[in-house]
Amino acid sequence: MSKQSVKFMTVVIIVLCAWHARAQMLPNPYGPPVSVENAKKAAAGALAEARKNNWNMAVAVVDPSGNLVYYEKMDNTQLGSAHVSIDKARSSALFKRPTKAFQDALAAGGSGLRILGVEGAVPVDGAYPLVMDGKIIGAIGVSGDSADHDGQCAKVGANTLK
Repeated sequence: MSKQSVKFMTVVIIVLCAWHARAQMLPNPYGPPVSVENAKKAAAGALAEARKNNWNMAVAVVDPSGNLVYYEKMDNTQLGSAHVSIDKARSSALFKRPTKAFQDALAAGGSGLRILGVEGAVPVDGAYPLVMDGKIIGAIGVSGDSADHDGQCAKVGANTLK
């Protein structure tokens, strides 16, 4: 294969990766930062779902810039989940998508492996953007159990603000 063909194939792959990532991004614009009251409301929804299922979780809510607005950890939650919940929330807010989108891209392999090189992208389910009035006001991140359970709790928390 010629160098020109390799360059062309590389450009095609980059364009397709960008298109795939954009397709999973929410089109919503960013809005004003989530209030502490709404952050607590979203966290309470996520924690209620965790308690209902006997899962120990840490929950973080960030504003659109990824700055921490509210954090809560249930008793007996593994200590590492404190940082992971914040990282998941930041990833979701900054990239305007649930972190499961990154997880799915990584699992698909091939061009999806580029996710590993995207700074701040956490490829593990457990975070969702917070949307009010059609605008992203922040994100909620949950960690403490399996990725599926983390995602379930985060989705419930995010849906409390709709």
